[in-house]
Amino acid sequence: MQPADTTPEHGGEVIDFDEALLYACAADERADLIAEAELLAGAFAPDRRADELEAMAMSLSAGTRTPAVERARARRLAAALRRLAKTPQT
Repeated sequence: MQPADTTPEHGGEVIDFDEALLYACAADERADLIAEAELLAGAFAPDRRADELEAMAMSLSAGTRTPAVERARARRLAAALRRLAKTPQT
């Protein structure tokens, strides 16, 4: 079976999974995740370079985390870090 063609010219759309994951969170949880991502970025990627933030997100998504961080929370935090990586610094 061939996968459906979801390119925009064929009527499909491309979904940013990380943004969808954050959007699915309650507003207060989303704000907490963004704040935590900002704190982590400040501590471990003070220049807020996109490649550093992406590496942190990949590490969380891949399973490299402390036992205190459950997988679902780690995945949502990774999504928040990726959002920061896409956001221009002010």
